[in-house]
Amino acid sequence: MYAILKTVHVTSVVLSIGLFVVRLRWAYTSPTMLQRTWVRVLPHVIDTVLLASAIALTLVLHQYPFVNGWLTAKVLALIAYIVFGSFALKRARTPAGQRVASVAALASVGYIVAVALTHDPLPLPLGGE
Repeated sequence: MYAILKTVHVTSVVLSIGLFVVRLRWAYTSPTMLQRTWVRVLPHVIDTVLLASAIALTLVLHQYPFVNGWLTAKVLALIAYIVFGSFALKRARTPAGQRVASVAALASVGYIVAVALTHDPLPLPLGGE
């Protein structure tokens, strides 16, 4: 069960990040692409699978946010990623704001991946052993 959940989770992560990067590119080069129905729906489907697999993994592994520091760090960084990503794709009022939000969103997701790989809220080279 664990192997299947982990595969679904990691696949969802890759799809979610990949689609976010594609949508960022379209926000700069072809904003009308962002209005297509599939572009508006697919991220929600992928992210729902991602969240469901994350919750299932916490239950299978008995590791929980606000109990395990590395999972707490991931959840807080996920909230930052969602906020920054929202500004990067639609809420920023200026191109400069969109660029800053884009970089912050990508940095947040990079941090999430680093924490996931190390199970450390301060992944190397920032901390840990």
